[in-house]
Amino acid sequence: MAIDEGLAQRIREQLGEVPGLTEKRMFGGLAFLLNGNMAVGVHSDELIVRIGPDDTDAALARPGVRLFDVTGRPMRGWILVASSALTEDATLGDWIDQGRTFAATLPPK
Repeated sequence: MAIDEGLAQRIREQLGEVPGLTEKRMFGGLAFLLNGNMAVGVHSDELIVRIGPDDTDAALARPGVRLFDVTGRPMRGWILVASSALTEDATLGDWIDQGRTFAATLPPK
């Protein structure tokens, strides 16, 4: 599956030089991992964000957000944000910060 390289580049620019940050092909897309834990990624032309399960309902209330589901089993705590909801760099940055903040709470892999 092809990914939106423009979105991937925007994520790279927003993340900058973060210690412990790596990129890896996952879920048929591209993941940005913090100390081995996924924070955000690109799936086709959507943003994947790993958030706390308790934050899922609030995230789903925002425009263009749905549960991440590529296997037929939706994953609570993982969401997809439509590209149409990411036109503003500040909005993209908010989602990246949320994913990075959650990933930082997890033990390094």
